Amino acid sequence: MPNETIPPSAKQVDIVIPVYNAPVLTRRCIDSVIHHLSPSIHKVLIQDDASESETREMLDHLPHPCAKVFHSEKNQGFGKTVNAAISRSNAFYVFILNSDTEVKSNILPSLCAAFDADPGLAAIIPTGNSYDKFDLSRYTLQPGNYIQTHYLRGHAVLIRRDVFLAVGGFDSIFGRGYYEDIDLGRRLDLNGWRFGVLPGAYIYHKKGGSFGSARVPLARKNRAIYLSRYPKAQRNLLLLTWNDTLADLDEELISTMNKIFHNGGYVHWLTPTPQNQLPCLQMYNYRLNWYSVIRIPLRGWKRADRKIAEIWITPDVPFLLRTFLTLWGKCRGINVLLPGKTEN
Repeated sequence: MPNETIPPSAKQVDIVIPVYNAPVLTRRCIDSVIHHLSPSIHKVLIQDDASESETREMLDHLPHPCAKVFHSEKNQGFGKTVNAAISRSNAFYVFILNSDTEVKSNILPSLCAAFDADPGLAAIIPTGNSYDKFDLSRYTLQPGNYIQTHYLRGHAVLIRRDVFLAVGGFDSIFGRGYYEDIDLGRRLDLNGWRFGVLPGAYIYHKKGGSFGSARVPLARKNRAIYLSRYPKAQRNLLLLTWNDTLADLDEELISTMNKIFHNGGYVHWLTPTPQNQLPCLQMYNYRLNWYSVIRIPLRGWKRADRKIAEIWITPDVPFLLRTFLTLWGKCRGINVLLPGKTEN
């Protein structure tokens, strides 16, 4: 067990890169790691998941002494490949990187510093193009300056190795890839650990670089496995308020939303004006207008896990809008609730 008296930011970091083909993207990833992160890392553990000869040859001729390459005899899938690499590490942290990512600067000191501020933090994720759709300035910063999330994106994640091992690592049932990272996040959450996204720590992610045309069926198959384990992750709610802020909502409603977040679900919040201090990345806030009122309840026509399960309308919403949405929800088979407010 590592010495807990050493500040987290002073503990060793190993880079773990699982590889399956895509030699050009993989070499770009490795070179970027060596170029930008060398001052902050111990070893680079590259686990080749039975790639074809071009990738194997490239890996065997890397000019980087700190890069340790291991070849699997047969394809094991993303989860087993990462688990195998981490089993060779004795560092306090492992930074798991997809081979289609590219580091742009030395982000490790700022990532490690988040652990100094929050001893309950198990993992921290850099931002990048994968978070382009979020306005991160609208979310509450936790100690360590990270934004809490309950959805673990595993393409780039710095995680405590002891915690990763304690919850069982990635589950090999997900095979080649997709949803093993989200499943790991659920287990971290269930064991009382936190994880988050660090604004300002940027990494580029090509997305799907190793899977090509197999991406869609793989994701669909593994999504079904994930949702069979965590059916409450399909609970997505639409919340409408008029003048209320989060501070005005009653305690029961806040408690219910927190349970939804921890179970992997989402809250879509409609308000006349944009809201700040959103609690986590599983809360979306949109401007309230007729387009959003109609569009969001129509979500999920292709994917049941994105379907709105309930509509909550607070008492400050105008009567006509409240009546319309109640009727609209009933027509769509959506339960409509009218939660109250805490009295001052």
